[in-house]
Amino acid sequence: MKIDIVTIFPDFFRGPLDYGIIRRAREAGLANIEIHDLRAFAHDRHKTVDDRPFGGGEGMVLKPEPIFECIEKLELAPREERVGGEAKQSVVLLSAQGTKFDQLAAEELAKLERIVLICGRYEGVDERVGDHLADRELSIGDFVLSGGELGAAVIIDTVTRLIPGALGNEASARQESFSSRAVTEMGDAPDSTCASGGLLDYPHYTRPADFRGWTVPDVLASGNHEEIRRWRRRTALEKTLRNRPELLDGTELSKEDKKVLAQIKGESN
Repeated sequence: MKIDIVTIFPDFFRGPLDYGIIRRAREAGLANIEIHDLRAFAHDRHKTVDDRPFGGGEGMVLKPEPIFECIEKLELAPREERVGGEAKQSVVLLSAQGTKFDQLAAEELAKLERIVLICGRYEGVDERVGDHLADRELSIGDFVLSGGELGAAVIIDTVTRLIPGALGNEASARQESFSSRAVTEMGDAPDSTCASGGLLDYPHYTRPADFRGWTVPDVLASGNHEEIRRWRRRTALEKTLRNRPELLDGTELSKEDKKVLAQIKGESN
């Protein structure tokens, strides 16, 4: 996968791209990430990339000219082909006004061959960038950041994990919280290690079995794989109901899940 980042702070990415899975994916040739300094496409003496908005208001807005010139030099497919999905490319504008980025969006982006991330700054970006250049606008949450760089780093990390071969163990991506792939790939009954299916992940324990009097649940050391699977699924349902109940509305639940969930709700009443 090719990922291009358009930013006025290229040095910001020296840290996020040089560690962990992203670094390994780059070294293995699975992810080719390039950073483009937006100021290189500003042609006045001061390398100006922002201006005051028409109509007045506080703050500055990123100008359209340098962004359009930068993206056009990347020689991407036309916007209409990107929107239709034929080109397997996407130009993403990071913005607080964008659609909320989630695991489903990450899985969609991971299927593409090329992603361009435009990092907004200041009070925003000239609206013509979103209307006529980017094919999607994404936000990583309902809060305001100083710029799109942090959001771009989050998206790159999330998407890179889904590139085949990046994690080494492909089952790891299926078992994680919010993954939609466990149920769809494995049918109505996910196994004990691929049990997310859109829920929060089940609890994990490691050695020592007894730490300061807090012990690992006996079932995990029982060797009974069916009981372990049931325990993990139940605890995932419990944690989701407790911390993120809204996720249950959009999760495909099996008959067993619904029965267990009813028992959990009954026990809490």
